[in-house]
This record gives sequence, structure tokens and C-alpha cells, in this order.
Amino acid sequence: MNITELPYRATSEQACNWLALHTDETWNVARLLEHGLTPYVWLDYDAAMPELFGDANGGYPAPIFFKDDIQRLIDGYEDVIITITKDVDNIVSRLPAPGIGKALHELRFLKKDLQKLLKQLQRQALAETATPQVVASTAESQDGINKAQVLIAFSGLAKINLEQALDSGLALFSDDGARVKSSTKKAKNKIVWNPVTLALGFNDLYRVPMSRLSKVFQTHDFLDAWEAEWRRTLELLDY
Repeated sequence: MNITELPYRATSEQACNWLALHTDETWNVARLLEHGLTPYVWLDYDAAMPELFGDANGGYPAPIFFKDDIQRLIDGYEDVIITITKDVDNIVSRLPAPGIGKALHELRFLKKDLQKLLKQLQRQALAETATPQVVASTAESQDGINKAQVLIAFSGLAKINLEQALDSGLALFSDDGARVKSSTKKAKNKIVWNPVTLALGFNDLYRVPMSRLSKVFQTHDFLDAWEAEWRRTLELLDY
């Protein structure tokens, strides 16, 4: 399999090589687990534990999530011991002592989990390397766009009552949300939002295509000052 591709359930080697390719960093099983990924192992049907398998007569992929089982892997043991897992119906089950043993090479990681981790890492890198070019070169009013501009640019992109969300004062897309933090200390009608953060949120939470979001920045004159930052963001995220 090409290193740039991932199967639905990747081996440890495939997962580490794929992340290394996209992050230029070294990865191992311990690091995958420290980043919160859940490993799986295939359990063949065992007549001694029928309640674990239900209708899955051939077996099923069992998750490893119990902290002691995970810590054992982080500590570098060369085999896998599962003492607690979830059955085929996703119900937590404690396995008979001493647990089920598996070889380390039998660990699998879900493609969707790896892709989600990569996106998180890319956004962290973006935040760490971001420069205040736009803010430094524009007036305070250009720190973000106002409510009317947000509605003009982003309404209709997803099934969300955007005006209600803006008026609620709740954060959109992260802890502080897309609101420019310094503006929240001012009168409500002075609050502004970062359009790049808004666009990333629409992509992440509502799966609005990046191509459609790029068109937003190309269409509205009041987003001209933000278009360069948006293009740079796309480059950092490998779009």
C-alpha cells in the first residue's frame, strides 16, 4: 500500500509512517496513545465468552481504552494485554483474568481517528506559527468583521441559525470562538469575528467544502484584507 494512503484500520507501522509523512516528525505507538488515539485488536470468536461476541460469529475489532492497558503499551511492553474492553454491542466488559493477550503488531488504528489527529496537529501548528500581519497592517475595526458582514458572507453555508448564534453570545468554533477576544469587552454592537476562524469552523463542524469557503473570501470586498491569510491557512493545512 502507498504510504500516502491509509486503510480503514491501519497497523501501527502504517499509522506512524503516515503521520510522519504529513508532520515531518517521528511517531511510535506510545506517542499515538499519548495523543488520545484508541487502538483496536481483532478478537476471534471464543465460545467461552459468547456474551462478548453476540451475533458476531467470526469475531470483531475490540477497543483498548482501560488506562492500565494503555499505560502498559506506553511503557513499552512488547505484547498487548486487554483486561477491559467493549463487547460487540459497545457495552463495557471486564475480561476474565488475566485478560486477553495479543501481539503488538496486531494493534490497529482507525483511519478517521488518524485523520482527525492530523487536522488537530495542523491547526496547532497554524496557531503557533501565525503572524499578526493582517492585524498589524489594519485599523482596529479590521481586527474582525462585524455581525452584518458575518451574515452577508456566511449565512446559508450550513443548517444553522447564524444570526441567533451570534446574538446568543455563545462561542462559535472553539473556546473563545471566532469572536475577537478584545472586542467582547466592548458594547455588543462593537463585537467582531475573525472570518478565517469562522470559515475553519464551518468546514470542521458542518463539512462546508474549502473550495466554497474560498469563494466567500473572493466574493466580498470586505474580506479582501483577509484573503491572503486564508490562502496561507489553506497551504498550512495542505489544501
